[in-house]
Amino acid sequence: MADPSETVILIHGLWMPGIILLPLQRRLRVAGFAVRRFSYPSWRDGLAGNVSRLSHCIADTRGEVIHLVAHSLGGLLTLSLLAQRPDVRIGRVVMLGTPCAGCHSGFTLAAIPLTAPVVGRTFADWFRQPRPKLPPRPEIGVIAGTRRIGFGLLIPGLARPNDGLIAVDETRLGSAVDSIALHVHHSGMLFSRACVLQIASFLRTGRFVHD
Repeated sequence: MADPSETVILIHGLWMPGIILLPLQRRLRVAGFAVRRFSYPSWRDGLAGNVSRLSHCIADTRGEVIHLVAHSLGGLLTLSLLAQRPDVRIGRVVMLGTPCAGCHSGFTLAAIPLTAPVVGRTFADWFRQPRPKLPPRPEIGVIAGTRRIGFGLLIPGLARPNDGLIAVDETRLGSAVDSIALHVHHSGMLFSRACVLQIASFLRTGRFVHD
């Protein structure tokens, strides 16, 4: 049974509807977590507006402790929130395939007038500003993928290893307390049982399970 004092909020990435998080939500519930999904206009609106939406979602969420699990662009949104207006109840954060240290695929698309709009306003806002200074807490864990399946294969120069869109080196975050690379592709992280096990481990202990 889920602990009612703790709640996990799932945050999707660019061009994704909130419903895509349903399989991950169900599996984390089976693992014993109370889970809700946060949906936002990832392409249409800017970073500030979406950070405000996430802040309100957290404020409206019950529980003494709130954990965040964010995929891709959702992780950048989360980092902005942590730097600007962190809720004191936030316990731990897991980021899945988040391009914390750069995004070759996104930069390449943004540099071409025909494809520049694809990356959206939130992505553009994040990389236009200096990296935010993060507080020492909450604890952050980073999961990267190494299975090369995805749109990024069409973009020349994407460093290896990568998850088909984001390079492992692009997920690096100096303040993360732990990180792990799994053989999953970028979107597949949301459906991977291996990812669920690692997410659950980090939320419970602050560490991933390393062989």
